[in-house]
Amino acid sequence: MKFMKERHCYMRHLTKHFSSAQIIIIGFAGVILLGSLLLMLPFATRDGQGAGFADALFTATSAVCVTGLIVRDTATYWSEFGQAVILALIQIGGMGVITVAVAVTLISGKRISLKQRSTMQDAISAPQVGGIVRLTGFIVKASAAIEIIAALIMTPCFVREFGMAKGLWYGIFHSVSAFCNAGFDLMGVREQFSSITYYVDNPIVNITVILLIIVGGIGFITWEDIKNNRLHFASYRMQSKVILVATALLIFIPSVYFFFCEFTDGSVWHRVISSVFQSVTTRTAGFNTVDLTSLSDDGVAVMIILMLTGGAPGSTAGGMKITTLAVLAGTMISVFARREHTHFFARRIDSDIIRNAVAVFMMYIILFLLGGLIISRVEAIPLLTCLFETASAVGTVGLTLGITPGLGMLSRTILVLLMYIGRVGGLTLIFAAVSPRKGNTARLPQEKMTVG
Repeated sequence: MKFMKERHCYMRHLTKHFSSAQIIIIGFAGVILLGSLLLMLPFATRDGQGAGFADALFTATSAVCVTGLIVRDTATYWSEFGQAVILALIQIGGMGVITVAVAVTLISGKRISLKQRSTMQDAISAPQVGGIVRLTGFIVKASAAIEIIAALIMTPCFVREFGMAKGLWYGIFHSVSAFCNAGFDLMGVREQFSSITYYVDNPIVNITVILLIIVGGIGFITWEDIKNNRLHFASYRMQSKVILVATALLIFIPSVYFFFCEFTDGSVWHRVISSVFQSVTTRTAGFNTVDLTSLSDDGVAVMIILMLTGGAPGSTAGGMKITTLAVLAGTMISVFARREHTHFFARRIDSDIIRNAVAVFMMYIILFLLGGLIISRVEAIPLLTCLFETASAVGTVGLTLGITPGLGMLSRTILVLLMYIGRVGGLTLIFAAVSPRKGNTARLPQEKMTVG
């Protein structure tokens, strides 16, 4: 009891002296560090030696940041305890550290302060503080229900091959991993680092994983819109409309490309399900059902673009966010059409949002390119391959062309930093590091400059 009181006082002290953005990045860093220490325990690995700090840190970061890039095969290197730690980190990272903390506080009967509500609002990109506790409860309950149902659907597929106990564990693990857009798998028992390629033609596993990735990636606020308004699309928030339309387009268009240009062999079903799966999974999920090294350079480039796009704000997905790309595309269209403002569904986009979108886009592009160039130079690996890896890291995707396990310490450190930035969010990191300037409201003289 004394410990709980001291912890509660510490949390109040933390929320009092740090901004919401700082609390979010500190929270993620704290969970990553704790996860690393747990994975270093002797019984976390199958050889009983425990993982080295570098491998533990990389794995914990990848799990908390729901990325899926790994340097050790999850099924064959980590023990059941280690796999359970990884799954817990995935769940916390996917739901969000703040969401989980608030949920634990609610369960323990503690009162949620106004500052905690404000932090929660920032963490899930909620439009307002009012109703945030109710929304948190809805998120936790809905997530648990979705993961349990999906696990029950997939478990029979795994039970037939691995037995009851192992099949049930595989169903739970892959359900949580897919819903949280993490991309971790336990299929290394067949072939290390093989992801779920052995289930490429299994409709139950494919369709369930696809739906989990999409549902987890559209965002909690979109969930609430769907729950409250059902099929009345016109009643949705403008942001939810943009997310759903953009998501549909970013699934359909790449699927058509993959079907006609990349996956040209096999039955129509094989080509369709492979195309749709790869189109969906590149949006921060990280599973794959085909050998990615067989893709053409064009296919790799398409996947890089998709990986950089990311999921929706306030979702289990990381990356740049689909709304950022939508705002930039809408602004481009408004310029071409010579309209003064950017708008979607008869709603105008504020200029501050456009500025934020430009800043986030430039930050992700610079990090992605710079990281790829450094790794290519240090490791003497083709640039396109390295750019695929850095796009996967900063987009928190987890897809790989197979180079991650063999990278040196500097390259791994770059990927760890990219995964962390990709999960906590570009603006969150910037706002946490840069304090707002006070007392300087003067406007400098304006002068025109030609662009384009």
